[in-house]
Amino acid sequence: MNRYRPRTLALELAMIAAALFVGFPVYVLVNLAVRPESDTSSPIQPTTSPTLDNFTQAWQQGALGGALANSVLVTVCSVAVVLAVSSLAAYPLARVTTRWSRGTYLLVLLGLVLPFQLAALPLYQTMRDLGLLGTPWALVLFYSGLQVPFTVFLYVGFLRALPRDFEDAALIDGCTPLQGFRYVVLPMLKPITVTALVLNTVAVWNDFFTPLLYLSGSAQQTMPVAIAGFVGQYVTDWNLIFAALVISILPVLLVYFLLQRSIINGFAGGLKG
Repeated sequence: MNRYRPRTLALELAMIAAALFVGFPVYVLVNLAVRPESDTSSPIQPTTSPTLDNFTQAWQQGALGGALANSVLVTVCSVAVVLAVSSLAAYPLARVTTRWSRGTYLLVLLGLVLPFQLAALPLYQTMRDLGLLGTPWALVLFYSGLQVPFTVFLYVGFLRALPRDFEDAALIDGCTPLQGFRYVVLPMLKPITVTALVLNTVAVWNDFFTPLLYLSGSAQQTMPVAIAGFVGQYVTDWNLIFAALVISILPVLLVYFLLQRSIINGFAGGLKG
């Protein structure tokens, strides 16, 4: 029986159109990244003489090596702290149903409603008093607090959908609540953990305002701030900007390809939860 119907053809055409729509900016990005400065043709036109000199110049002129190291340091440390704190905080908030637990959960969710710009000045003064201005640790401390409310929200929603049978069995066998969380609950949180890891990594890696604020005036910078340095008041070298953007994207793509299966399963499991 032939199941290829007009509806199937329409779906395939729609998927092809969506792929072209998403892939076109990537094509323009790579095309301009490998284009010589002397080539002033349309960005859509394929580059006839591609070169890798743009990547070398962008790496040297923008000091992208240090910026890349800072971005990796800030992202890894921040996401690790956020996942550890959020999972531990979400467990009692999801399992304990007393009034104080509900009140604490609502207080945590208040962090999703209030914009962090309201606290930009006092936070800046606090970082200054702690002597952290101009260091990546100021960003780690900032992101560790900023991303916790959203991550706790994800974990609590997922935990409330998990049955308590395995936890109760572990407690009956003599496990403490912390041991039950570590050995029983935490492995079941893998789907939502991967989802939270991806969302937090993208948010921290791409942030521009916070590194610009806390690292201003120092030699330390992250990738978005380093790329913005190529934009001048009178002269802007777009070829170097696009080459730097490709360099900035590569680490995230590498992580995605290495964890592709876990990421897809994590999003599916997280959405189901």
